[in-house]
Amino acid sequence: MNERILVVEDEKHLADGLRFNLEVEGYVVETAETGEEALERIVHTHSDPVSLVLLDVMLPGIDGFAVVRRMRELGVFVPVLMLTARGRSEDILKGFENGADDYLPKPFELEIVFARVRGLLRRNAWAASSQTAATAPSPAKNTVLNRLDLDGRIVDFDRMELIDSTGQRQQLTLMETNLLRFLAERDGQTVSRSQLLEGVWGVREDTDTRAIDNFIVRLRRYIEADPAHPRFLTTIRGVGYRFQQNPDT
Repeated sequence: MNERILVVEDEKHLADGLRFNLEVEGYVVETAETGEEALERIVHTHSDPVSLVLLDVMLPGIDGFAVVRRMRELGVFVPVLMLTARGRSEDILKGFENGADDYLPKPFELEIVFARVRGLLRRNAWAASSQTAATAPSPAKNTVLNRLDLDGRIVDFDRMELIDSTGQRQQLTLMETNLLRFLAERDGQTVSRSQLLEGVWGVREDTDTRAIDNFIVRLRRYIEADPAHPRFLTTIRGVGYRFQQNPDT
């Protein structure tokens, strides 16, 4: 095991504890105390690349939300597990909206941290192996769960990317991928906001749903020729959304 984990935590006892226990598990661990230091390590240095970031929300200087947002803006899609003392659903959704892959509220159990870390690294390894596989899918795998053809725009769920008609690739975050897959698996069905909150994000249905609307806007930019007049992903006023792969049939 040679995965390198960056722990971004300004409380030294927590950072040292995570570092010690993750190193016992066989990981190579580095620490950073500020968001600026984390971005410098992740984006601007030429040392060994980071495999995963454990990122606290509350940091001196720029906070964890800004760090993960900046990473994604720069095209850095290293998995990010956010750690937050604020367990409110709004904060959880804000982390996902900015590009986080998973979250854990404090205090947390180390075994849960290890399980989440293993899961994110495993997902990243699958994505990497998929990138090196043959690009032509077999007919058996050309299904809604793996690939989706939307008038020449191809969504590859395994690689977490969208390929437009010119061959340009757009990387999707894990949450964007999960949301689109959740809707696509329910092709033609109206899906409520509460179903999305519980099924995709695992949070309560009484959460502010504006974060969902923002995700939908982003997905439309990816999959629609005219996002202002969507064909595939439509709003059902007062209820939720409906995805249709073949809206004209």
